[in-house]
Amino acid sequence: MPLTVSLPQAAHAAAGFPAKAIRIVVPNAAGGAADLTARAVGEHMAKTLGQPVIVDNKPGAGGVVAGQAALQAAPDGHTLLLISSGTAVSQALFKSLPFDAARDFIPVAPLATLDLVIVTSPQSGFAKLGDLLAWAKANAGKLNIGTPMPGTTQNLAAEWFKIAAGIDAAVVPYKSTPEVITAVRGQQIRSGLDILGPLLPQIQSGALKPLAVTGAKRSRVLPDVPTAQEAGVKGLDATSWNGLAVPKGTPPEAVQALNAAVNAALKDPAVRQRLESLNLDPHPGTPQDAAAMLHGDIRRWTEVIAKAGIEKL
Repeated sequence: MPLTVSLPQAAHAAAGFPAKAIRIVVPNAAGGAADLTARAVGEHMAKTLGQPVIVDNKPGAGGVVAGQAALQAAPDGHTLLLISSGTAVSQALFKSLPFDAARDFIPVAPLATLDLVIVTSPQSGFAKLGDLLAWAKANAGKLNIGTPMPGTTQNLAAEWFKIAAGIDAAVVPYKSTPEVITAVRGQQIRSGLDILGPLLPQIQSGALKPLAVTGAKRSRVLPDVPTAQEAGVKGLDATSWNGLAVPKGTPPEAVQALNAAVNAALKDPAVRQRLESLNLDPHPGTPQDAAAMLHGDIRRWTEVIAKAGIEKL
């Protein structure tokens, strides 16, 4: 359900822009991390830009519904699309989409990153990631890695982990994160790979044991847990992220004004605290930074899909 944030007028960052309310189209249902990020940032953007910000949730079809809705709007800077690592996965995985994320959108700014973590049961006998890798190599084909559904960033990150680690293992997709948690805790599967946020209470309670995060740097939330690269898995750098983009043809002045407003929001202590409470890491940056995240991920996931022998959908 759309949420309108209307705040007092502020000095406009570009002459004549914005001239009306700004809409952020979110390809996720209300209440999730992407939606809450858009709302927190949008509220502050309204202060900076002096116009209401409307968060418009359009879930469905792997982001296609939201992407089409954003592209149907005039390319004048008043409609933004929340993009993510999932946007890049869809571009790499699907044979045919009604739009090309890299060609049809201009990235405006990164918003936040989300750590991915490899976990096991405390009763598994794996004290560290090296133990799991040694077991997997000694027991080819017997390791299983639970993730959410096929086509998610987590699912493809597990495929990348297998390739980078040089192990023969099965990636087992479940319908949801709670099902992954249940399977790992019950030792129906030996390991799981998912976004850290939903797993954190289980980790903090001792019900799950974190072995490594899959990004290039350690997690702010779990600083004592090594990266997979530190544990010997060379080249693995898989994280989840989100950002904002506008339809191609949007004037550069509008892109810069929006970028400035997003960065002002991400540097605000209250906004940062809201995002960090969701286990997100605020990620201020330039339009070029956001483009590098999107385009780089499309290339990486295309390569992983090919190496893993995954048939495109």
